[in-house]
Amino acid sequence: MAKVQPAWMNWTQYAGLRAAVAGMQMFSVRTNLAYASAAGDWMYRIDKRHRDRARANIQRSLPELPDDRVEQITRGSMQHLLQLAVEVMFTTRLLEMDTWAEHLDLVNLDEGLDLIISDRPVLFVTPHFGNWEVLGYSMALLGADMAAVARPIDNPLVNDWLLGVRQNKGLNILTKWGATDVMVDIMERGGSVGFIGDQNAGDKGMFVPYFNRLASAYKSIGLLAIRFNAPVICGYGRRITNDFNFEIGITDVIRPEDWNAQPDPLYYLTARYSLALERIVRQSPEQYLWIHRRWKSRPKFEREGKPMPASLQRQLEALPWMTDELMAELRKPVPLD
Repeated sequence: MAKVQPAWMNWTQYAGLRAAVAGMQMFSVRTNLAYASAAGDWMYRIDKRHRDRARANIQRSLPELPDDRVEQITRGSMQHLLQLAVEVMFTTRLLEMDTWAEHLDLVNLDEGLDLIISDRPVLFVTPHFGNWEVLGYSMALLGADMAAVARPIDNPLVNDWLLGVRQNKGLNILTKWGATDVMVDIMERGGSVGFIGDQNAGDKGMFVPYFNRLASAYKSIGLLAIRFNAPVICGYGRRITNDFNFEIGITDVIRPEDWNAQPDPLYYLTARYSLALERIVRQSPEQYLWIHRRWKSRPKFEREGKPMPASLQRQLEALPWMTDELMAELRKPVPLD
């Protein structure tokens, strides 16, 4: 659950945030994003812990890249993190019904948007890529009746302010703590639920391939999809210019007939949306949150120094896109993060 902070700290942080927002509104979004990029470059230079973590994750995930490109992505991802925060502060000001077309480039949305605005339950999954806050806001602006699962911010004042931004156009935010019953109710009514799908699910999660390594994924997305026969849409919001312009797109739509034909529907579904999220990140890897500990949890056989169990090997080999090369990579132990 969210940490409890002293009231004076909450008010100090909140006052600082509101003052920063007021100051930023005096300048153009381009100017603010330029300053955020410069601050991200400064963060890259002095924050060795996060810089080293991001670099290591990129090197392991994209081993084909030369060192200078890895460093470019490392720097870019830290700049992107601060630019993302600036964009959140401009979202309600710049995205309106009569202005959204100036800022959003819609790509391959027809099938997915038709499903989302239909009366059947749908799940929407995106990674920590691009601007996932703008993505959720934009989907609500385009008419999607959607709820999104998010962790509450420790500061309740800041959390309430951010909720106001997120829910301005009708996006319903569910806290991660105790959201299961609410999600079930939404799905039963034919609603849509959105998830950040690349969260580390802990040692007891479902381990599926993600950037040539096993990564722990939550089973809840797949279980909800199977229970309600709900399609899973994998989409993204990618920054395309520094004038608050984004590409809103869909990479994959996973339908019930896709997983019903598989020997292990839950494993297939979880692995397939993870593959779609990986493809999203590969579009613009500098817009991914490489500093987060995606591969922190390791499967039991790795922790105990044992070979991959036959049951997991069968699940992996049954994936239609599995290759001998990828299988060999997945058998390699991953250093503890």
